[in-house]
Amino acid sequence: MTTVIDHTVPRRAWPSVHVGATAIEVVPLTATIGAELRNVSLAAASRDDGLFAELRALLLQYKVLFVRDQDITRAEHVALAERFGPLEDHPVAGSDPDHPGLVRIYKDLDSKPEHYENAFHCDATWRVAPPFGSVLRCVEGPAVGGDTIWVNMAEAYRRLPEHVKQRIDGLKARHSIEASFGAAMPEEQRHALHERFPDAEHPVVRTHPETGEKVLFVNAFTTHFTNYHTPENVRFGHDYSPGASELLNYLIRQASVPEYQVRWRWTNDSFAIWDNRNTQHYAVQDYWPAVRRMERAGIVGSPTF
Repeated sequence: MTTVIDHTVPRRAWPSVHVGATAIEVVPLTATIGAELRNVSLAAASRDDGLFAELRALLLQYKVLFVRDQDITRAEHVALAERFGPLEDHPVAGSDPDHPGLVRIYKDLDSKPEHYENAFHCDATWRVAPPFGSVLRCVEGPAVGGDTIWVNMAEAYRRLPEHVKQRIDGLKARHSIEASFGAAMPEEQRHALHERFPDAEHPVVRTHPETGEKVLFVNAFTTHFTNYHTPENVRFGHDYSPGASELLNYLIRQASVPEYQVRWRWTNDSFAIWDNRNTQHYAVQDYWPAVRRMERAGIVGSPTF
């Protein structure tokens, strides 16, 4: 049983819920997405079936969970993520040599100025089976800045105008690692990356495999629609281009609506656990000159439908 905090009640009256020997506070952070969990050990959740089951249920409900002040090892971090499913490596970022599947996202003062994170995106949609989600830890954060924003893309779809929903029903789109990570590579290396990870095609509106909700599923990795150019949509050439790109850009911009978002202020040893199937996120790069060191365990997902 889980008790959700009612923000209209004074904080001193907030209840807690007992899961095994632990009393967890669940504090929603916005009306549409995100909750902070208090008085919970993620290290314990990596070993405790009941506690993990509670976390998983809360993840489906809130889409992203936040926890601060965790005393947890890298091995426990990996073990917690593996309870959701097998972990995947990243073809560009790589992973910790001692903990396969744990990707180091370190932004130091001498780091190259890549800006792959500061765009609204859903992780690795260039895969045929995009990730289930991730467990992300702040190892070292800046004194100010470096927040991350998550977006509820099921809410973004729900609040689209009906005529737009009808227009995009059945549309599919291409997602590319070559056009994103590959763009900064030499041509030969970029082509090799594309050969290893050919563009993936996904429905513009995917169905969440567990909740059944409809999710707007286009983001910074999406390059174009693949089945837009039909007699129903195209009377003349300009209907197709720029007509299709204007529609795609409109859909991608939905992630920037504040009413669909939650913003998290990182502190050292704080965690975010998110469902990659119905959210996008944006890592705000406003903290230079400072360092930001994160470690992420990404969980293998399933093909979209």
